[in-house]
Amino acid sequence: MSNSKKINLPMMLFLQFAVIIYTLAGVCGRFASNYQFLSLGFILWFGCEFFVLGIYAIVWQQIIKRVDLSVAYVNRSLALCWSMLWAFLIFKESIHFSNIIGVIIIVIGTLIVNSDNG
Repeated sequence: MSNSKKINLPMMLFLQFAVIIYTLAGVCGRFASNYQFLSLGFILWFGCEFFVLGIYAIVWQQIIKRVDLSVAYVNRSLALCWSMLWAFLIFKESIHFSNIIGVIIIVIGTLIVNSDNG
């Protein structure tokens, strides 16, 4: 692929910013699930989830204009890491050793795909 779009540190940070936005939609959905269906709290959090997903869609479009789609999607796999962090920090869920091993494997795989080798 001769027109490959290399990923640099600022673009990697922008990509992770988009992934963080994407995972925050899940946080909003989790908060919405604490309310009865169609109650005011449910509608507000569900609306917040749609708003966050709209922002994510705009940011994601900007990213895929600048980064190879295969690289962008591999970096999006780090959403699992961010989601686990939000689960721990916001919802006080526990993190197990197997979760940490899984995150390490994901990060290593992401680094391999983003490397200049190959």
